[in-house]
Amino acid sequence: MSYGGSVSCQSKPGKGTVFQVYLPVVDDSALLNEQAEGYVQRGSEHILFVDDEAILAEMGKNMLERLGYQVTARKNSIEALATFQNQPQNFDLVITDQAMPGMTGSDLARRMLQIQPDLPIILCTGYSSLMSKENARSLGIKGFAMKPLAKKDIAALIRTMLDGGDLRP
Repeated sequence: MSYGGSVSCQSKPGKGTVFQVYLPVVDDSALLNEQAEGYVQRGSEHILFVDDEAILAEMGKNMLERLGYQVTARKNSIEALATFQNQPQNFDLVITDQAMPGMTGSDLARRMLQIQPDLPIILCTGYSSLMSKENARSLGIKGFAMKPLAKKDIAALIRTMLDGGDLRP
């Protein structure tokens, strides 16, 4: 939301720089509405987060931990499947990337759903032409998200799935 503030800068060699910040008075109700819109849902469940890009796996893990979740991150689908097979009851939800070497996210999801059919899985992709929400649903995958993952959006999707909410397209 833009409130119409501004910043000006004046600099004189040898004398220094002055920054002036102008912030208009804001109606309290507008501020409260903006804060409510920015609310991010939190939780404490255990999530398996899978992405083959190490930096994305670490960023995803950190973001979800800041939301209160316990997170196990894996950097490849084969390792993620082995982790899940060893203790499927330990995970409340799985978030996986679609495009990964060795086994795609949708193949990983299919294998996990054979072990635990009611497992909530969120499939993430940056390539909408290769996988759609409808394709994911036809495979039994309940959640679908486009990259990049916005904290507020993924937090709401996670809570909806864990709380058993309706995920209509």
